[in-house]
Amino acid sequence: MSTATYRVVIPAAGAGKRMGADRNKLMLELRDRPIIAWTLDVFEADPACTEIVLAINPLEQEWFTSIIASYKTSIRLVAGGAERQESVLRGLEALEGEGIVLIHDGARPFISQAAIHAVVQAAVLDKAAILAVPIKDTVKRIEANHISETVPREHLMAAQTPQAFDLATIRTVHEKAATKYLGTDDASLIEWDGGKVTIVHGHYENIKMTTPDDLWFGEAILMKRGK
Repeated sequence: MSTATYRVVIPAAGAGKRMGADRNKLMLELRDRPIIAWTLDVFEADPACTEIVLAINPLEQEWFTSIIASYKTSIRLVAGGAERQESVLRGLEALEGEGIVLIHDGARPFISQAAIHAVVQAAVLDKAAILAVPIKDTVKRIEANHISETVPREHLMAAQTPQAFDLATIRTVHEKAATKYLGTDDASLIEWDGGKVTIVHGHYENIKMTTPDDLWFGEAILMKRGK
């Protein structure tokens, strides 16, 4: 069965504070290539991806323009906002028509095409779907630096991206939430609005480059993959 086509919005205007970098973390390199280039490669290689929208800091437009010049997939740059949620909304507003849209962290360069297709197909059926993996560690709730509760992990999962949605649905919810609710991811906006989100099992290699240690993990994944 062929996979439905999709477009993808990538918020890429972050400052990289948790990475401790002096620039946008997507500019940092893995194997002599920027993190964002590894991410774009995945969608470039997927015939089901028809367009990419990068929501960027306008001050970095020249750098991003040079990075996307060699890609054949249509890539548009739009001005992002101060918060990730605002950047995503601006990316969604740049898209016309209908269909499935993915929202993906630019700092997750190790997503597999199989996982992308699985979450797209789930969104075709249910209008909203995300990738997630079971929590491995025991989770503690703390108060004043002491454990107040051990949280049962059987029903806990760690959310990943891409998250896939019916375009009209997620754009409407984003517009509604813009002045009322700041979510931690795009699925949380659907939940806030009373909607349901389907879970699709992701994979543990789909890490987000967030802290300096993640760069080491990223190098190890590339080595494992023969890159």
